[in-house]
Amino acid sequence: MELKQIETYIDSPNPQDRMRAIVALRHHSPATVVPLLMRRVSDKEFIIRSFVAMGLGNQQTEEAFAALIDLIEYDGDYNVRAEAANSLLKYGDRALPAVVQLFERDTNWLVRQSILAAVSEANRPAILIKLCRWGIAGEDIVVKQAAIANLGRLHGTPQAEEALEILLSLATDEAVEVRAQVARVLGFFQEPEAQAALMELRSDRDYRVIGASLEALL
Repeated sequence: MELKQIETYIDSPNPQDRMRAIVALRHHSPATVVPLLMRRVSDKEFIIRSFVAMGLGNQQTEEAFAALIDLIEYDGDYNVRAEAANSLLKYGDRALPAVVQLFERDTNWLVRQSILAAVSEANRPAILIKLCRWGIAGEDIVVKQAAIANLGRLHGTPQAEEALEILLSLATDEAVEVRAQVARVLGFFQEPEAQAALMELRSDRDYRVIGASLEALL
């Protein structure tokens, strides 16, 4: 799509046209892309703002970085905040403080789950275990399960001992989903206490936990 057509579509009343314009911008330079994306950063459609956040993550300019910070701070839609957080982490360590703060204050499951996934890929175990602790302490069971799963990624890191301590403390949790997830993740740890906990979980009162512990022992 030619630039003139993109500029027309970016301001179209039709959301599909605006989305096509944003997608087509990937073939252009940051100097062209960022100003056009900024025209839609407050679009009334959350899907358009999500596409804008995604596009800004690929530009690596100061204006794009600042716009993403604004999106995680002020956008009212959790889909947009989650996408903006993912895009921010493409900027490296400079984005980590803002993303960690977002995780701490924003309890939405998608925002937190997206940040956990992105930080785990960024190979920052000290930050990941902090996020896992916050996620486990929260009320959302989906986030808890994601946080527990990410503890398995810490095996072989300086945070492995702490991660195992957290898992062992959760092995008797009241929630079946938590115990089952713990059983799955304990399989990554070969320490005697991890294996002993797995053996205990094989006698759990719930068949789902027993099944998870058997899988982990294979």
